[in-house]
Amino acid sequence: MNEAIIKNEINIENLIYEIRGVQVMLDSDLAKLYECVNGTKDINKAVKRNIERFPKNFMFQLTDEEYRSLRFQVGTSNTKGGRRYNPYVFTEQGVAMLSSVLQSEIAIKTSIKIIDAFVAMRKYISTNLIEQKYINNLVLEDHEKIKLLELSFAKFEEKRKTNEIYFNGQIYDAYSKI
Repeated sequence: MNEAIIKNEINIENLIYEIRGVQVMLDSDLAKLYECVNGTKDINKAVKRNIERFPKNFMFQLTDEEYRSLRFQVGTSNTKGGRRYNPYVFTEQGVAMLSSVLQSEIAIKTSIKIIDAFVAMRKYISTNLIEQKYINNLVLEDHEKIKLLELSFAKFEEKRKTNEIYFNGQIYDAYSKI
């Protein structure tokens, strides 16, 4: 297992971002997790040597706007962090493919942890969506019941006002003056 993950207590879920509607990881984070000696340079070389294994749904490069937005989310201040180009990001499938092209024991074990994190996040999101749908349905049902109660109370109040005329003697008083 990757000692960096254990030693630094890295929570992989915190390194997964949503960009273009998919969950991805930055090449720089993967380089750290895979303990690449030359950082992202090692990852980029491996990808370029095996580019046919990395279609657009496995890996893509961030646009300037996406990178600015990501920096805002993460809270980094420098513009490129010493980079000449915007970072590449890898989807879950890209992470799995990356471990196969890096061909190291650390890459294999770390990829398993990363894929487990992707799966855990999907499960968490799915569970939350189901719970949210259930709550929304309850709110809609309760909203309809509340509206019915409000309507019933309004009708009851109208009847009370109508009957009040007869019970408080107004009609009797009106006829007695004639």
